[in-house]
Amino acid sequence: MATDTSESKKTSKLEQTNPDYDPNIVIEAQNLTKIYRDFWGRQKVRALNALDLEVKKGEIFGLLGPNGSGKSTTIKLLLGLLFPTSGRAMVFGENATEVTKNERIGYLPEESYLYKFLTAEETLDFYGRLFDIPSEVRKERVQSLIKQVGLTNAKRRQLREYSKGMTRRIGLAQALINDPDLVLLDEPTSGLDPLGTREMKDMILKLRDEGKTVVMCSHLLGDVQDVCDRIAILYQGDLKELGRVDSLLQVSDETSIRAKNLPESAQEEIREVIKRHGGDLIGVENPKSTLEELFLQIVRESEQRPGQRASGSDS
Repeated sequence: MATDTSESKKTSKLEQTNPDYDPNIVIEAQNLTKIYRDFWGRQKVRALNALDLEVKKGEIFGLLGPNGSGKSTTIKLLLGLLFPTSGRAMVFGENATEVTKNERIGYLPEESYLYKFLTAEETLDFYGRLFDIPSEVRKERVQSLIKQVGLTNAKRRQLREYSKGMTRRIGLAQALINDPDLVLLDEPTSGLDPLGTREMKDMILKLRDEGKTVVMCSHLLGDVQDVCDRIAILYQGDLKELGRVDSLLQVSDETSIRAKNLPESAQEEIREVIKRHGGDLIGVENPKSTLEELFLQIVRESEQRPGQRASGSDS
């Protein structure tokens, strides 16, 4: 597990080799493009087209898009599992193809490929050994993570007996065994019931509170809206929208006024009338849309105007 000393050494080394390195930028994609080709080298699919984005330290970043939009390709490029056709992806100031940076990354894939005949304790101990975590630290970390994901009562059961929701929980614990600085989550709430979904979202928020950076892909837009600070919406490989969730969902041409202790006759009047009637003005603000409405609007507009890319500022 990384310590403050080792972390400072890594940062110091990067500052020496890359003077432009900003420790507050965890992920940086510049003109990142991935083209899949057929056997004869002809372009088959442009999975990602000139993606530009930054993910900042300590934020929860949502990567959204329908199937085939380039989300999984982006994650694989960040992990170094794929090589870009052009452009570059940087993680912790290093090229994403540098495999040593993965020691600081935790990854929960959409489908967890775990050894079904191991228990939860054995699974986490196995992955802890892969990271060369010392025995005493590993034992403590295993028990802490099992408790954190709510599997204490099932920690000695083989994973083949687990439901899909339980498998997602142990998958998250496995992704956190190395105490990563960056956590990549692909459909983290898949297979969870409403209570489990709420607990998973609370765990994601706790990761941010601990100073970790989280990137999550999800088709469940309500979940993303609940936990993400910023989002990027991809469609057919193009970046269509990028920004803070609260800013993107704000309806700028409408105004919402909330007040209390007003007589019914004053409810439809404007701010000055609220004061005149002795009401308590709670707030005047632009109402919010929903992430689902924004997402569907972007998809419809993209189908009507192919090739249009995000042009607004990321604020």
